[in-house]
Amino acid sequence: MQSDFAAVRELLECAYNRLTGADPASQKIKEAVDALIEEAAIAECQRSPMVVIPFPKSRRG
Repeated sequence: MQSDFAAVRELLECAYNRLTGADPASQKIKEAVDALIEEAAIAECQRSPMVVIPFPKSRRG
């Protein structure tokens, strides 16, 4: 079973948005969550490439 990185990223973004405090702990956690969001996005994009289906070429000349 593969991880659902899109869902992980969405949940992390929700957590990030809840960290509204200006205190040092909130800022430190925001930085850590931001790094995790970035890693989840990278992992999501590194999945196997999509299959591209070629369209038939036009026979008009």
